[in-house]
Amino acid sequence: MGAIEVGTASWTDRTLLASGWYPASADSPEKRLAYYAKQFPVVEVDSTYYGPPAEQTTKLWAERTPSNFTFNIKAFSLLTGHPTKVSAIYKDLRPETDKKNIYPDDLPPQAYEEVWSRFLSALTPLAEAGKLGALLFQFPPWFGIRKSNKEYLLEVAARCTPLRPVFELRNASWFEGANRNETLDFLRNHKLPFVCVDMPQGHKSSVPPIVEATADIAVVRFHGHSDKWTSKDIHEKFGYRYSPAELEAWAPQLKTLADKTDKTQVFLNNCYEDYAQRNASALIELLAD
Repeated sequence: MGAIEVGTASWTDRTLLASGWYPASADSPEKRLAYYAKQFPVVEVDSTYYGPPAEQTTKLWAERTPSNFTFNIKAFSLLTGHPTKVSAIYKDLRPETDKKNIYPDDLPPQAYEEVWSRFLSALTPLAEAGKLGALLFQFPPWFGIRKSNKEYLLEVAARCTPLRPVFELRNASWFEGANRNETLDFLRNHKLPFVCVDMPQGHKSSVPPIVEATADIAVVRFHGHSDKWTSKDIHEKFGYRYSPAELEAWAPQLKTLADKTDKTQVFLNNCYEDYAQRNASALIELLAD
């Protein structure tokens, strides 16, 4: 069985800081990251979706964690075709526009290329320290199955080489009927890692929890099952605590998945108070049995 790493999608959420999960002695960003890294071997950095990281920041992350710790990085929103705040773009690359949000086509091609270059370059300290895991490319709900989108997945993989992108598809058309096997076969044929998601069902953005490996690494993300999934309040959306029974049902599935990969990464993204951290710790215990 391949290794299974379990972590969470945040270590700095304000509700987590207020929850009491961190000891009083962890009273600075440096100490909190150090404490987190003693509990879990991996973390997913989601803040990089909202704004690209500075190289100095990733250098500090590398310096403040043990040698065997891993950071997965969520791709900047502009690189996955999501609406992106103009204020989140590098200052010298911001277009002159009255729009609050822009898309890739709103940038000149040269500026778009520069965003890619700077985003990947900022991860160099983590890569050089051996602490950079996968790059999460989570695509928007309107990114459905079609030839041009498959080609973009290949383009992302090429742009990221030698770094490893993993792909979270949030449009159900990829998995409807015969499309499911077509999608998984496409990913396997090109050695593109698939991200399985556990999330509320019955919504436009819902995709089924397909536990499959398509490359030598697999990623599973737990979004919870909040009945307020469509809320604009991120804590209402992700404020869900998995029950022991739910986690127990997942443990054998994760072990089976790990049998098919060199490494399986599992992230609890139910980031409200200490829900994710408590659930991640419980899952680690279940996987150890």
